[in-house]
Amino acid sequence: MIKIDLKGTIKEFESGVTAAEVAKSIGMGLYKSACAARIDGEVKDLRTPIEKDCALEILTFDEADGKHAYWHTTAHIMAQAVKRLYPGTKFAIGPAIENGFYYDFDLEAPLSPEDLPKIEDEMKKIIKENIDLERFELPPEEAKKEMAGQDYKLELIDEHSANGEKISFYRQGDFEDLCAGPHLMSTGGVKAVKLTSITGAYWRGDATKKMLTRVYGISFPKQSMLDEYLEMLEEAKKRDHRKLGKELGLFLLRDEGPGFPFFLPKGMVLRNTLIDYWREVHKRYGYVEISTPLMLNRQLWERSGHWDHYKNNMYTTVIDDTDFAIKPMNCPGGMLVYSSEPHSYRDLPLRVGELGLVHRHELSGTLHGLFRVRCFTQDDAHIFMTWEQMKDEIKNVVKLFDEVYSVFGLSYQIEVSTMPEDHMGEKETWDFATDTLKAAVEEMGKDYVINEGDGAFYGPKLDFHLSDSLGRTWQCGTIQLDLQLPERFELEYTGADGQKHRPVMIHRVVLGSIERFIGVITEHFAGKFPLWLSPVQAVILPISERHHEYAQSLKEQLEAAGLRVECDTRNEKIGYKIREAQLQQTPYMLVVGDKEAETGTISPRHRKDGDLGAMSVEDFIAKTKAEIASKEIK
Repeated sequence: MIKIDLKGTIKEFESGVTAAEVAKSIGMGLYKSACAARIDGEVKDLRTPIEKDCALEILTFDEADGKHAYWHTTAHIMAQAVKRLYPGTKFAIGPAIENGFYYDFDLEAPLSPEDLPKIEDEMKKIIKENIDLERFELPPEEAKKEMAGQDYKLELIDEHSANGEKISFYRQGDFEDLCAGPHLMSTGGVKAVKLTSITGAYWRGDATKKMLTRVYGISFPKQSMLDEYLEMLEEAKKRDHRKLGKELGLFLLRDEGPGFPFFLPKGMVLRNTLIDYWREVHKRYGYVEISTPLMLNRQLWERSGHWDHYKNNMYTTVIDDTDFAIKPMNCPGGMLVYSSEPHSYRDLPLRVGELGLVHRHELSGTLHGLFRVRCFTQDDAHIFMTWEQMKDEIKNVVKLFDEVYSVFGLSYQIEVSTMPEDHMGEKETWDFATDTLKAAVEEMGKDYVINEGDGAFYGPKLDFHLSDSLGRTWQCGTIQLDLQLPERFELEYTGADGQKHRPVMIHRVVLGSIERFIGVITEHFAGKFPLWLSPVQAVILPISERHHEYAQSLKEQLEAAGLRVECDTRNEKIGYKIREAQLQQTPYMLVVGDKEAETGTISPRHRKDGDLGAMSVEDFIAKTKAEIASKEIK
């Protein structure tokens, strides 16, 4: 008999019992909704036999790892459907992703969006057949025979068989795939499925390799969940920041500069207002601001470790026979600023902020509006401190994050990312840093999840995943503990004992990237920015030409009060002007006619609340100033 810990409840089972059988013993409801299992912290198939004492969690679709197994299985169902419909297809990869799954195919004739319903119908047949999934392993040479003619699979087998280990497969009826799993027990576990889009994708993301057909999809345990998701997608299309950015005159994306956005006048107002707020918050939290060079020599990047760990993503050039790189990160410049003068323990913690323009070479296929670009402004900060100050400084940063995100109505989940395989430093140092991060957020009463192996190469980190008004998540803020770069750059401070000591450093961003954050909040607010952020806060709408003089004097009054105002003097009907202002998501529309001109008043109309009635100019200024000061979201 073996003992299995089920979230604190210990139960005994025969050795060899599967996770699925344990789930069934608890209840048929859990068994039917189970997607995978976590055995002693590792995610496994439900069909995995358990042969020793362990801790076991049954994972449903409600957990991220349960969704992963669910969507990965659906990707295999799609591949099986494609094989049945297009027998000559060569298969690349088909992973689960953050929202659903995709599979890359090399077809004799390319697919079109019109083909997706046919594939969906075949998938539904496979689901109805309720085919069991079977896991098996083969030695590398036998695995190659099994995948004969499947060039992409053979390439993967060669990569994964270097150590001679067996290759893992999954079979479901007439389809089998090279795969580590985990998967559902059968195809019938999938209940509602929709193929959402089709696009091209280079094999391995390499533009020198063949272009494959990538089909995306989503699936859920209930049709109602799928319906809600599809409704959200439709709303997301309306909120697409690329569409709104063009309609609202915020930014341009041009073929002449792929991944290099152009900000237009209104976009610059939004951007600068956001930066002004960033500076105001950071001044209150005790930060100083610096600016470091855009380009620095190879020796510096070798010293920081970026040349070895990040060179493929860096833009390089040669100046006076010396290699230089445009900075992909601000950190090394920050190290040089710190080391430029001696420091005492009395100077610490030293909080140094930088709005640094960085460049990273992203693959062309991954570029996406402002969300994935090749140059962006990182709202960086480096905090230098003593070992004793680490936990309090982490808490201080989290408090700053709380304040900033609440202003935009964004909630978040914290993820602790641990030591990756490609890292600098000793495991003991990493463990200490990781435990410090965990302890800081635990003491603040905040929950977190673990993301194993996803830390930066120089230290563990806290990633903040923001939830927007549609429930979508965005990774923006991050707090990274670094015990490596201070060592590499020989940073020092003089302690109370008169001796030299090595400081600890935090890298952190709150917005992440100014450009990406603008994309996020554009979709979050659907272009209806709060008054304090709106590029144009009020538009004056004179009814006819005889009202232009009063409209102009009103504009001057409002601008003198600090409001951003436009005046629409076009020879158009007032109804047309109001509709245009509404399409531009202008918070306030000020209709000016005979009555207003005679009495020196205005008749404001709010984009959400409608007509507010006549009021004096002074009262309107007081109202809007209060709304701006409170950063109210309407």
